Amino acid sequence: MTTSAYDIGPSTVPVVTIAEGRATVRLNRPREHNRLEPDDLTVLRETFTRIDHDPSVRVLVVTGTGKSFSSGYHIGALIEREAEKQPTPGNADDSFETVVNRLEQLRIPTIAALQGSVYGGATDLALACDFRLGVEGMRMLMPATRLGIIYYPSGIERYVSRLGIAAAKRLFLTAEPIEAEEMQRIGYLDAVVPAAELMARVDALAESRAANAPLALAGLKRAINEVAAGRLDRDALATARAGCSVSEDHAEALKAWSEKRKPVFKGQ
Repeated sequence: MTTSAYDIGPSTVPVVTIAEGRATVRLNRPREHNRLEPDDLTVLRETFTRIDHDPSVRVLVVTGTGKSFSSGYHIGALIEREAEKQPTPGNADDSFETVVNRLEQLRIPTIAALQGSVYGGATDLALACDFRLGVEGMRMLMPATRLGIIYYPSGIERYVSRLGIAAAKRLFLTAEPIEAEEMQRIGYLDAVVPAAELMARVDALAESRAANAPLALAGLKRAINEVAAGRLDRDALATARAGCSVSEDHAEALKAWSEKRKPVFKGQ
């Protein structure tokens, strides 16, 4: 893996850019392997809310600066709580869980561009994305049992529903790392590519996802996630289906099909 030029820059909260229908969130604490601080969670939460209220945004890419995608939530916060003899609070852990769940629930397609290894809670952050592309030589590690903690409910559900019981047990109960090829085999990664090719592949994937009908994407994404979690809202699905059938986008799709051209969707 190559080292990004951003490595020499200062550590900051995530860098957010929105242009031409695409939002990009870049974790930007390379000296700390992009560990997630409380301030980072605030930026992520606010960004996800902004994206969901901006119909011009059609796709989101989450990536990182430097050699690691992210080392997860700042373990120093756990150490400080232990030193102060404080019980595991709802606020710190729940805020991370809330942010990850918010990412999973976004109406638009989301892509994790893993330019380096991923650890701890960041493995769930990436898992909450719809698609994950990684680079050769990367690895992942879920160290919950090494840290003496039980993971939060929705994170366990995501691991089991998306990777299967066997993979979830292996990752959680052994706390041993796995390499990129194994990450792809168990379904954590959709593709493993050379580092130099990652962003070109991500760009192509983002462009293709953003070209589809927004209303249909949102409805199908929500339904698929609900089915995976065992809680499909059939009434909401019926409403979404009815809305799509009378939408301008559906009419445009039919017209474009008959005219043998690419449709131009407006999300209406």
